[in-house]
Order: sequence, then C-alpha cells, then structure tokens
Amino acid sequence: MAEILPAILPKNYEDLKNKVALVRGIAPVVQVDLCDGIFVPSLTWPFLSKPSQVEGEFLENDFDEHFKKILREQEGMPFWEDIDFELDLMVVGAVENFDIYTKLGPRRIIFHLEAVGDLENFKNFLEGIDMYIRDAIEIGVALKPGTPLEKLFPLIPFIDFVQCMGNDKIGYQGITLDDKVYGKIKTIREKYPNLPIGVDIGVNETTAPLLVASGATKLAAGSAIFNTDDIIETIERFREL
Repeated sequence: MAEILPAILPKNYEDLKNKVALVRGIAPVVQVDLCDGIFVPSLTWPFLSKPSQVEGEFLENDFDEHFKKILREQEGMPFWEDIDFELDLMVVGAVENFDIYTKLGPRRIIFHLEAVGDLENFKNFLEGIDMYIRDAIEIGVALKPGTPLEKLFPLIPFIDFVQCMGNDKIGYQGITLDDKVYGKIKTIREKYPNLPIGVDIGVNETTAPLLVASGATKLAAGSAIFNTDDIIETIERFREL
C-alpha cells in the first residue's frame, strides 16, 4: 500500500495550523510546500516576501514571527507532538540554508534538482551531510517531468527517496498530471527496484492506482484531499486504491 501524504501549500502560519489540525490523528506525515516566490512564482509560509538573500543567507525580516520563534526553539511546528513533517523546498538557496530548515524538525526534506545549481557540488553536499542528521532526517530529490533522468541517477546513492513532480508547473495545487510521469516512474523503478518513489501534483483517485502500478510508493495530494467534504473518508479511499 502506498503512503498517502496530505500536501499543504500554506498561505500563512494559521493556514498551516488549520490544515494540519484537519488531518491530525489521520495522517502520520504531512508534506509542507515551502515556496519562496523565486524558484516558483508562489509565495508561502514562512516567507513574508521574496527573500532578500545576502551571500546565500536569509535576512531576519524575510520570515514571519512564528518561524522566528521556531528557529529560537520558543515554539514548534503546529501539533509537532502528533505529526511528522516532510518539507518540500521549492526555494533557491536550499543547500546554503539547509541548517535553517532542519530547525523545523522535519522527518524528511526534499530538494528540487532544478534549484540546487551545480549537480557535482550538490552531490558533494549530500555526501557530506552529518551522519547524525542523516539518521534523523530522510533526504529526497524531486524533479520535473521535463528534466532528464540522467541528471538524477548519479545522486541516487546519496539520497533516501525520489519525488517525481506530476507537472512542470510546480508550486500550485489542482494541476493536471503529465502522462510522461508514468514512464519516468517505471524507468526509475526498473533501475532501482527498492528505491522509494513519491509523486506530487496531479494525484487524485483516478491517477493514484496508475501511479502505484507504475512503481510509486508515496503519493502527496493537496486539493484532492482538502477540497473534499469528508477528509477522513477521502484519505481512506486513497489508501484502498
């Protein structure tokens, strides 16, 4: 059975808290999409505006107050005692600011292949992540349907899972799945039989069985879950597909 993750594109902290509350006790892990308005046009929590980076480092006024308190360990992610978080970093500077994102206490962190810059340098970064961090946080790499898989393969020994984006238009919810994704999943599965493969964007009750049949093991769904009248029933239906 594939893992089903409610995917949250948080407008602000209250939106994040409210959506996590809706799936608390139902889903053990949620995916939180962090968008900086630079790598993708969307802007989500914790950013107040497009980050004004200085030599790859964020400035204090880039973030909302809740995020600052989390970094200072004055509070945690909403309902962190009951739920784990997968952070989907649709941002520039994810490598440079990796330590900042780890302070959110995620179970998993996803880097986007198209946002990390030089792939050899990124591979060296992955290889050099502290073993204690690697024991606590699973590291994944996401790629768009239009990105050649050959760019991904050299990174496989250094990551825990792959996330195939369902469309080249990322940072939004309610986008249609690109059929090319099925073939990409099958190719990855044939080459790496035991590698966990996730899909984000275009996951619904029609595409989910086809994605799992292609080799996907983890499905992130946003609008297909949160835009329903009965979230619990919807998640259960996904699990049964």
